[in-house]
Amino acid sequence: MSIILGIDPGSRITGYGVIRQVGSKFEYLGSGCIRLPDGALPERLQLIYNGITELITQYQPTQMAVEQVFMARNPDSALKLGQARGAAIVAATNQALLVSEYSARQIKQAVVGKGSAAKEQVQHMVTYLLKLPGKPQADAADALAVALCHGHTSQSLIKLAGQASKTVRGRLRR
Repeated sequence: MSIILGIDPGSRITGYGVIRQVGSKFEYLGSGCIRLPDGALPERLQLIYNGITELITQYQPTQMAVEQVFMARNPDSALKLGQARGAAIVAATNQALLVSEYSARQIKQAVVGKGSAAKEQVQHMVTYLLKLPGKPQADAADALAVALCHGHTSQSLIKLAGQASKTVRGRLRR
C-alpha cells in the first residue's frame, strides 16, 4: 500500500491530489488547490512550500509525483512554473519523500490513453477511475492524474521487474 501525493504546480494555482494505491486499485483521499494571491514571487513560493508541507503532514504520503515543466510560449511563465515546482519538490524532499516527475504527455497517456488528450478528458477519466461523485476542479483533476500516472507507472515497473527476475532465474536453471 502506498499513498501518493500528486502535484500540478503553478505560480498562481497549484493543484494537489492524494490517492491510496493497494496493488492495482486506487482510492481517492483528497484534492484541491493552493491558491496564491498576487504579490512577489518569493512570497508565493513560500506559500507553495508551506502548503505542500501541510499536505504531507495531513495525509502522510509515501511518494510524491509532480508534472514536469513544459516549454511555454512565454519563457517568463516557464521560469515561474519551474520555481513553483522547485518549492514543491523541496517541501517533499525535506520530508524524505521520493519524488517522481512526469511529462504532461505521459500523464495523459497513462490516464486517458492518449498523450494529446484535452483537459476535459483528463477530468472525466479521473472522475471515472476514482469513482468521484462529481468532477474535481481542473487543477485538482490534473494533480490526481499525476498521482494516477505514478501509480500506474510503479505497477508497470514492478511487473517488469518480476518478469525480468523470472527470465533471469529461468536462464540460470539452464
